[in-house]
Amino acid sequence: MTDIAPLAARRIASAFVEYNAEFRAITRRAPVRFDSRDWKGGQRDAVERIELYERFVTRAVTEMKTLLGGQAEDRDLWRRIRADFAARIESLPDTEFTKTFFSSISRRLFGTVGIDPDIEFVATDLDPLARVTSSVVTNTYINHGSLALLFEDVLGDVRFRTPWKDLDHSIQHVIGEVQAHLAARGEQRAVQRVEVIRPVFYQVFRAYIIGRILGRGFLVPLVIALKNSDGGMLVDAVMLAEGDVSIVFSFSRSYFHVDLEHVAEAVVFLRSLMPRKPVSELFTVLGRAKQGKTERYREIIRHLADMPDRFVHAPGERGLVMVCFALASFDVVFKIIRDRFPYPKSMQREDVLAKYQLVFRHDRAGRLVDAQEFRRLRFPKALFAPELLSELLAEASLTVREAAEHLIFDHLYIERRMTPLNLYLRTASPAAAEQAALDYGQCIRDLAYTNIFPGDLLLKNFGVTRHGRVIFYDYDELCLVTDCHFRDVPQPSNPEDEMRAEPWFYVGEHDVFPETFIDFVAFDAAQRAALLRTHGEIFTARFWRQVQRRLRDGEVLEVLPYHPHRVRVASNA
Repeated sequence: MTDIAPLAARRIASAFVEYNAEFRAITRRAPVRFDSRDWKGGQRDAVERIELYERFVTRAVTEMKTLLGGQAEDRDLWRRIRADFAARIESLPDTEFTKTFFSSISRRLFGTVGIDPDIEFVATDLDPLARVTSSVVTNTYINHGSLALLFEDVLGDVRFRTPWKDLDHSIQHVIGEVQAHLAARGEQRAVQRVEVIRPVFYQVFRAYIIGRILGRGFLVPLVIALKNSDGGMLVDAVMLAEGDVSIVFSFSRSYFHVDLEHVAEAVVFLRSLMPRKPVSELFTVLGRAKQGKTERYREIIRHLADMPDRFVHAPGERGLVMVCFALASFDVVFKIIRDRFPYPKSMQREDVLAKYQLVFRHDRAGRLVDAQEFRRLRFPKALFAPELLSELLAEASLTVREAAEHLIFDHLYIERRMTPLNLYLRTASPAAAEQAALDYGQCIRDLAYTNIFPGDLLLKNFGVTRHGRVIFYDYDELCLVTDCHFRDVPQPSNPEDEMRAEPWFYVGEHDVFPETFIDFVAFDAAQRAALLRTHGEIFTARFWRQVQRRLRDGEVLEVLPYHPHRVRVASNA
């Protein structure tokens, strides 16, 4: 009888090749979208590409069930399929991506809990950087004594149909930023060369030249943000510090669209610019979200193997919807949906899942955490603090179960850990606390422009990153701005109305009263005054109705993807 294993392996390999080709085809639309300022088209492409992996995995699972029939869950057959598949894909670029695709299919078919090395590729063995023996394709520019000529070549190699608004001015802006940065570092030695990844990186409204500046004994990141303005193309910002570059590649950003033949090569290059950035986040922000999840899992397992660590409750107030826990010395937080939500929460589990799916597909604009969804993970029960273990089994029994000496998590989210804003304010200096209050206001404003209303504006639902940015991470009350009804608080008709604990007027299901927001934010007097001085309009229904009207009219509202101080002064000249 003919062995069906090679045919199944070939079908799965072909499915991945087809998926990857479509992924890159969508990615290659980005230059055209940017050149024509088709921002809505770019947003549609982003959603289409995000949904692509699940679509191809689902289709491949269906095909395997049809092809294999009664043998679809035959473990011996899948061992042979796995072996044939491994040999078949050996010459493909980024083979770990292909193996992860295979594992997604086998895990879905078998409902695998934990790891099953017989029928999948073990994530801890899939190091996508281990096999990288070549470098990402770059353009190299030698400094022959003139930074003007050097950066004219760098910018001149980026070709668009849109003409430059003022190329000479953009060149001088880059030179000025580079010279100021090197002087601040005390680098008196000359720039020897600039290396730039050949494809341009695209992210919503901006295109980025990604590279590095090298001199004798130093390496400096180089990220040049290009804006396609009404008057033409211009350099909008230059980022040379690791922190500024890391923010652009943040876990709270939408994924880049950049057409790379070998993604792992680009990750190696990017790590030279951001050595503290986890590999998992680099793969994710380059659009390879599934590989990013695999890398995140590998990072956690390696950490548990190397460190005497245990799972404990995450810092901050206990949530009504989620049980949140963390490893003391690892910078992620694990979130499990509770079985039941106490008053005043009125949503169902399905509502919470839908909110997270919305965020996954939405423009996060640097203000929403990218939550990675995992299923059927297994950890040793001994790693959990007793009080956490008790809460998980009592409050999340629909999701968490015991299996001998292990805990099985049928579903959970993993996010980068931040310091809850309410805890941050307790120890921050007055200047840092005021800056956090201001960025809290900017966060709410940025979310509004991307059609997101956080719902619950309590400080405990916002976190502060190591770069001091305020990010929203509690999604159970989140909704679209365009779905809300923003109202002014009615004037009381008599003194008794003012004294009532409950509203004396009708409040509909979607009614929101922005002027009451300030009553729920626990800033001190100085922080509150600074917030109102800079962002007072977010506490008015008028602001939200104006944003709502613009969104409903089809306007795409831009959120600046880097700190305002980076933007060139003459960008609007």
